[in-house]
Amino acid sequence: MTIELAMPDVDGLREVVGVLREWQHEGAPMQLHPGDLGWFWRFGADATAAAVRTWSRDGRLLAIGLLDGATLLRMTTAPDAMRDEELARQVVADLNQPSLGALVAVEAPQGALVKDLLAEDGWKPGELRAPLSRDLTAPVREPGLRIETIGPEQAQVRVAMQRASFDRSTFTDERWHAMAGGAYSDARCLVGYDDQGSAVAAVTVWSAGPGRPGLLEPMGVHREHRGRGHGRAITLAAAAALRELGSSSATVCTASDNFAAVATYISAGFDPLPENPDFCRNA
Repeated sequence: MTIELAMPDVDGLREVVGVLREWQHEGAPMQLHPGDLGWFWRFGADATAAAVRTWSRDGRLLAIGLLDGATLLRMTTAPDAMRDEELARQVVADLNQPSLGALVAVEAPQGALVKDLLAEDGWKPGELRAPLSRDLTAPVREPGLRIETIGPEQAQVRVAMQRASFDRSTFTDERWHAMAGGAYSDARCLVGYDDQGSAVAAVTVWSAGPGRPGLLEPMGVHREHRGRGHGRAITLAAAAALRELGSSSATVCTASDNFAAVATYISAGFDPLPENPDFCRNA
């Protein structure tokens, strides 16, 4: 059977998210998570469908990719297809297809054969990513902030925190509601408040279902309230929320050179995992 590259329609996104949930398991390398699609959904269902690519054989999904911007493809494979040579060779061949745009970087899990073949094809290791994970078997300590779970009526609070935490954020109330209408059934937006009642930090967490790793994406601290331990506190709150949702662990990934973020996650009990580079080619 041949490997088929496809782009799902909006209705097909639900199947893609469901399959991606099934691929999450303890012991797997950091990989594309349903929460990555859930966070992208803030741009709307049509835009999310247009950014997703799938590779199938005989009707079975074997690999899923997300075009995160104009030049980066973030992808993963079914657990038993990580070293599938036919699949890996087809994915690498398809990177030149017009439907994948002008790609210059690919993010794939550690150990995926795709990465070996990209290296053989002249792609070079690029930006290092730092994945981290925290086991959720034991209860998580209290964060030290008052935590509120944000619903539709407080969307503007979560939006304001995102914009206060990230200088180039384009998050809006409309985009929060678009996100909440997507793969959000097992997700939570949390905002932390200090003793003066000021909103100081926020995070969104994504469960992949009971017994599977959950994801923090994104986490931020208000630029006027940094250096006071609020990042650690909201990260602890995120881990506790994922534990309540049944997640086996809490995972997060950031740029390796974002030393402050890495230190924050470690201070909240996250363990660093092996760094993972994107693979890049000349534009």
